[in-house]
Amino acid sequence: MITMTDADGEPVGFTATSMTSLGANPPLASFNVASGASSWRAMNTAKFVAIHTLGLNNINLAKKMAAAHEERFLEDDWSRGPHNLPIFSGASAVLIAKVREIHSVESNAVVIVEIQEGLIGSETDALIYHQRAYKTTGATLE
Repeated sequence: MITMTDADGEPVGFTATSMTSLGANPPLASFNVASGASSWRAMNTAKFVAIHTLGLNNINLAKKMAAAHEERFLEDDWSRGPHNLPIFSGASAVLIAKVREIHSVESNAVVIVEIQEGLIGSETDALIYHQRAYKTTGATLE
């Protein structure tokens, strides 16, 4: 899950379906976002993002961040973190990253970020989204 702020400092976020490590020195990662996504405009101006890794206990958070963008930050389950980024404390970990590059590809983009720091939450089994279903290692959840 990726969070950031828009040009007015308002929280923006989405559930990313893919994120990968690009290298260790410097620590780089990438994720994809559709240019038609509600978060696209904010992503194009963001200097920093928070990459949240989600665990088994975060299935409702994953669904919320994939639903209507107007409802993603209504609850008090998040707070401001480094660079004023919205941080969901229930995540298993959060990586604070500086946006390095955005590459447009057809109606999507690949965003490359440099990891600046990490925040640790609660350890739990990983939450995976595969073939339009939430899963954990060896099991389909919904």
